[in-house]
Amino acid sequence: MKKTISIVVLLSSVYIFAVTFIKPFEYQINATIVSDKNILVGEEINYVVKYSFISLGEVRIRVINQKERNGKFYYNTIAYINSYSGIPFVSLHSTYESKVSENLYSLFFRGIDKKKEFTVYTEYYFDYTNNKLRVLKGKVSPPEVWTDSTTTTEFKYQDGLSIFYYARMNSGQDKSVSVPCFVSEDKVFTEINFYKGTHNISINAVDYQISATRLDGRTDFISIFGLTGYFEGWFSDDNAAVPIVANMKVIIGNIRLELISWKRSDGWRPPKYMN
Repeated sequence: MKKTISIVVLLSSVYIFAVTFIKPFEYQINATIVSDKNILVGEEINYVVKYSFISLGEVRIRVINQKERNGKFYYNTIAYINSYSGIPFVSLHSTYESKVSENLYSLFFRGIDKKKEFTVYTEYYFDYTNNKLRVLKGKVSPPEVWTDSTTTTEFKYQDGLSIFYYARMNSGQDKSVSVPCFVSEDKVFTEINFYKGTHNISINAVDYQISATRLDGRTDFISIFGLTGYFEGWFSDDNAAVPIVANMKVIIGNIRLELISWKRSDGWRPPKYMN
C-alpha cells in the first residue's frame, strides 16, 4: 500500500505542469492558438518532486527535435520520471513521449513503465483525418500485446505530456477553457483558468524573486499521474513560459514541484520580478 501511494505521488508531477478556472468555460477543440510564446528545440528542464518535507524524485522534460509531416510541423518531446534511491517503498523509472503538433495537440503518445518483473508500454495513435484513435498496451520483453483497440476522435486531444506545452503556450492570457484529453484510455476534460497578472515566486535555484504568471484548474477524474481535484502552477512571465513551481492535489494529499535546473540554447534565466 505504501509503495502504491508513493508512486502515485511521484507520477503526478508531470501532469501538473501540463494542466496547471471563475468564467464560463469554452471548449478548446480546433481553435487557433494565438501566442507570442515558442517551443525551443533542445530545451531541457528539471524539477524536484516533494511530498511534505520529503524529496521523492525528479522529472526531466526535453524537446528532442522538430519534424515535418504532410507539410505541418510537430515536436518530439519526452519526460523522464525517476525516484531517488534510498526512498523507502519507492522504485520508479518511467518515460513518457509525445508528438506535439504545431497547433498544440497530441499526434502520438507513448508511456513506458519499468516494473520489477517487466516493462510495460501504452501507446496512443491519433488519426484525426479518419477520426480514429488506436490504443496499444502490453509488455516490452518478451513482447506481449494486452490491448489493441480503436475508438473515435471527436476532438483534437491532449495527452498527459502534450498538455504541458499547451498550458505553457497559453499562459499569461486571460481566459478559461475546458480541454479535451485522452488519459488512461478515457476521454475527459480538464478545466484550466489562465490569468494575466504577474506574481513574485521564489525557488532555491536563483537568489532573486521570479516574475511569473499563474494558472489553476480542476479535474473531476483521476489522471494517469494520480492528479485529482484542484491544481495551480506558475510560469515564467516571458516568451519561454517555463514552469517554475506547482502545487497540486493527489489522492493522498498535496505535492509541490519546483524548477531546479535548465538548459536552453538562448541563454534563458528566470525573469526578475520588478515591483
